[in-house]
Amino acid sequence: MKKVKELKPSELRWQCDPKLLRFKNLKEVSSCEWIIGQPRAIDAIKLGLNVKYPGYNIFITGPVGTGRTTAITKLLDDLKVKGELKDLLYVNNFKNPDMPKLIELPGGKGKKFRRAIMKLIRNLKTNIPGVFGSEEYQKRKQKIVEKYGNQHRTLLRDFEKQVEQQGLKLTTIQMGPYVRPAIVPVIEGKPTSLEETQALIKEGKLTEEEHKKIIEKIRALEVDMAKIYNQIKEIQDTASTELEKLNEWMVKPVVANLVDDIKNKFTEDKITAYLNEVLEAILSNLEKFLKKDAKEAEFREYSVNVMVDNSETKDVPIIFETNPSYKNLFGTIERQALMPGVMTSDFLNIKAGSLLRANGGYLIVNAFDALSEAGVWPALKRTLRNGVIDIQVFDPFYMFTASALKPEPISIDVKIIMIGSQWLYYLLFQQDEDFKKIFKVKADFDTVMDKNTRNINEYASFVKSICAAESLLPFSKEAIAEVVEYSVRVAGRRSKLSTRFNVIADTVRESDYWARQSNRKDVRGKDVEKAIQCWRKRMNMVEDKIQEMIENDVLMISTKGKAVGQLNGLSVYQMGNYAFGRPVRITAKTSLGKAGIINIEREANLGGRTYNKGVLILSGFLKSRYAQHQPMAIDATLGFEQSYSEIDGDSASSAEVYVILSALSGAPLNQELAVTGSVNQNGEIQAIGGVNEKIEGFFEVCKAKGLTGSQGVIIPASNIEDLMLKQEIVNAVTKKKFRIFAVKTIDEGIELLTGVKSGRKTKPGFEKDSINYRVAQKLAEYAKKMKGYAKPEK
Repeated sequence: MKKVKELKPSELRWQCDPKLLRFKNLKEVSSCEWIIGQPRAIDAIKLGLNVKYPGYNIFITGPVGTGRTTAITKLLDDLKVKGELKDLLYVNNFKNPDMPKLIELPGGKGKKFRRAIMKLIRNLKTNIPGVFGSEEYQKRKQKIVEKYGNQHRTLLRDFEKQVEQQGLKLTTIQMGPYVRPAIVPVIEGKPTSLEETQALIKEGKLTEEEHKKIIEKIRALEVDMAKIYNQIKEIQDTASTELEKLNEWMVKPVVANLVDDIKNKFTEDKITAYLNEVLEAILSNLEKFLKKDAKEAEFREYSVNVMVDNSETKDVPIIFETNPSYKNLFGTIERQALMPGVMTSDFLNIKAGSLLRANGGYLIVNAFDALSEAGVWPALKRTLRNGVIDIQVFDPFYMFTASALKPEPISIDVKIIMIGSQWLYYLLFQQDEDFKKIFKVKADFDTVMDKNTRNINEYASFVKSICAAESLLPFSKEAIAEVVEYSVRVAGRRSKLSTRFNVIADTVRESDYWARQSNRKDVRGKDVEKAIQCWRKRMNMVEDKIQEMIENDVLMISTKGKAVGQLNGLSVYQMGNYAFGRPVRITAKTSLGKAGIINIEREANLGGRTYNKGVLILSGFLKSRYAQHQPMAIDATLGFEQSYSEIDGDSASSAEVYVILSALSGAPLNQELAVTGSVNQNGEIQAIGGVNEKIEGFFEVCKAKGLTGSQGVIIPASNIEDLMLKQEIVNAVTKKKFRIFAVKTIDEGIELLTGVKSGRKTKPGFEKDSINYRVAQKLAEYAKKMKGYAKPEK
């Protein structure tokens, strides 16, 4: 029989030798101000941050807690790039108010320009009324008024004389709220309306002929009157024009002087063009400045909207957008109510988003959050492709979102850093053609790093930084050694340390809590152990329930004796961030038939794809070994007893091979041993996941039912480096109360389980009385019987 490797206690757990820690106490250790264990990701991020070409935005992947956000924050802080920051302003477009104009100014000048415009308006509200109230202005105005007033009066006076010479009178008639001029006859020395003349005709005081002549005179004079009033209107228009010229001539120097002062301070071309429009608009609307009770809203069109103010920004902006909605990222145009049911917007309602605030710098966004928000991803792609942001209203839950405003687009230069998961990165890479063009840098954060002296001591620096930042008790060397050992356990392999620092940080905090509960002034190794134990206790209620059912024989697990076609497999239960292992009974029954391996779990739709693949692989192994010269006339049913939920993974495939070989050979299997490991078609045992949890799960069951010293677990030899078992199991193995074996092939495992040699294959067949010989004989027997049942050909 082949000699199977039994593992020594030293192979079951790596112990952190305190001598590896190059300090006497934590005071000698510097706090960790660098990024641990992510050289690949850090190099990628540095490349993305420093390459300024289009498309070199960064997508950071990796599990939560591997330091993705901390790393990018640290690298950006260390970058300290000085850049020419810009203030972004929107001002009124006096010619087309629906298209506000954009002005870009060096950082800090935007606020100054707004103050200058506000000061201009305040001064004009004082100076313009002062000009109009001056003696010089009043004299010039009076001269114009008198000049054209005399012309007006002369025309009317001459026309009145002309009317009176005809025996008529020029008067006015009230028509509702209006008054119009009218010509009426003078009879018996007093003006008489045309309606009254009809009564005079009836009384005989006026003849029809006389009345007719009066009408003819009136009509002729009304023609002349129309011409006169047209001349009067022209005189009034001329007078108004001259008054406007006077107003402009008197006011323009005052306004222009104030505007020129601003031009001298702000020499940008766009500022000059805008101030020229302001000057023109003021001179066209002087009456606004003459109102004593004018409200601020009346001067709204002269305001300045400083959307992005970098007056207090020293380095390039670094923006973390925690709520990447469309409005928060791209900005919006807010609405204001004029009256109930009437909404309006103007250039002052334009609001910047985080993309504009990060212009010239860096914007960090969570990828999943951004993709979850309506409209964000298409707009972000469009912005990064074109380098231009167009601020618009986007509110899918509001009935009327359209705005007539179309602000001038803004050119942006911003580096986007997205933080997301691996599957989201590859989903976007495969499904979105634009993604690979705009996110050319992938920074992949690993969950593990090499376990070496340098990294172990960096772990001590990490613990020191948490203690310093959160005022925790200092950790002793043995406590840090326990933290390092726990990190190896979390990493899942003895040659690695975990980089899931959120898990480690929580353990450090909870260790501090238990040390304080014991009134200690420092954290010791037993405090770390207790923190880990208590965390497991908080999480393992389901584990305890299953353990209780096993102890009460509700779930049937045998840890003593032997049985044919029955074996203890090992499974892992994943409950969120907590995993535990427990044994499960695997059985096989064989009979004459043609179905081959019958996978009960698959037939019941309880088998996952990987599990089903494992069954097909073991079927291939059995056929390659035993069906080279005869058909496998067999029905072999495989089942996980008392399992009522989906099973996945192929780690039980070796155990399934063992129970089938036992059922065919009749050799009983040792129930004191539990088995894990997948098998390939060559009969080799392959590594599996969760080996620590599986061993610990079977140990707990054996401990509850009574340790015999013969109980143990068979694992793949390739999993030895993954072992980081509880100290309790290491102690049990040391005291010969529990055993752990590592096998490389099915033959090694079946010999260990049955105590019978597996049997080498020779030209005549397998060695007699071996497992393989018995199986081959049984299959030959089935084949012979099946041949007897075959129908003769017609």
